[in-house]
Amino acid sequence: MKFLGRYLAGASSALALAAPAFAQPPQPVPTTRILAVGTIVPGADLAKVTAILPTEVRATAKLYLEGKIDQWYSQQDRRGVVFILNVTDPKAAEAMLEALPLGQAHLMKFELTPLGPLSPLRQLLGPSAK
Repeated sequence: MKFLGRYLAGASSALALAAPAFAQPPQPVPTTRILAVGTIVPGADLAKVTAILPTEVRATAKLYLEGKIDQWYSQQDRRGVVFILNVTDPKAAEAMLEALPLGQAHLMKFELTPLGPLSPLRQLLGPSAK
């Protein structure tokens, strides 16, 4: 319990230090990854999804082995997947995901979010880091 208290105290100190950065518009950072949240489209024929799934898994594993998918997860609250992609261009990520079997069958859609370094950390480096 003491560890948790020290951890929370340290976290709140770091947030207090970075708080001025949150009050300002974020500074641009490079896109280093893309978060892709995929869900089965509403009203999809689940028998079709199930039939395509083995091919989808093989194609997804291939992307992972090629280094294009860094991490993959399932969602706890609904059917679907979450990928962290080693791609920096959202259009390239969209094309890659639409080429998967469920994408080609229009049975899965992805919400893409570009990710980058945590900009408020610049506050820890001082004025010269801007």
